[in-house]
Amino acid sequence: MNLSRAALVRLLPFVAFMALLALRGMAPADGRWGLDTRWLYGLNLLVVGGLLLAWWREYGELDRQNLPDAGESALSVAVGLLVFGLWIHLDAPWMQIGESAAAFVPVDAQGQRDWALIAVRWLGAALLVPVMEELFWRSFLMRWLQAPVFEGVDPRRVGFKAVALSTFVFMLAHPLWLAAIVAGLAYALLYRRTAKLWTAVIAHGVTNGALGLWVISTGQWQFW
Repeated sequence: MNLSRAALVRLLPFVAFMALLALRGMAPADGRWGLDTRWLYGLNLLVVGGLLLAWWREYGELDRQNLPDAGESALSVAVGLLVFGLWIHLDAPWMQIGESAAAFVPVDAQGQRDWALIAVRWLGAALLVPVMEELFWRSFLMRWLQAPVFEGVDPRRVGFKAVALSTFVFMLAHPLWLAAIVAGLAYALLYRRTAKLWTAVIAHGVTNGALGLWVISTGQWQFW
């Protein structure tokens, strides 16, 4: 299968993110690598963030003319908060598939919060991940499932099959499968309704940002 450049610039940041996630998951817990492997998360800001910045002009769906208006922005924030509220309650054992490949617990040996690690994790989750994931899951994959030449696909014309399949694959990347279905559908339908990827990015960012603040305040690190 030959992928277009438009597909690659939306796919490769996601691949880099998943590769770094796998690297953290494989890292020995006894410190044999000679470093605190939690800091590998910081590489996402450099590597994935660098790729997004390098290719930013190629993401036409994120141009200024595609910014949401006030009503669409308010709807995005509301959807993001609703998904957050549901996410933290959809965590019963039967709602989970395995465990996170790379758990992130930002506390030191004395059990105190490491605020530098927390800042890196929160910034990555609230600012980097929403852009990277929405470019991949919704802008690329969902539209590509509708038609291989996805760049010309109007998100308002994406059918149920493409929405469902892309949401199903999105679910497989998250241990909380039911929460992931809710989130994936919410972001997909928001993008489909407004035809503006920024609405999905904002909603995703609000969800992740609010979740991060809640995790930090409660110490429920399993949600990270």
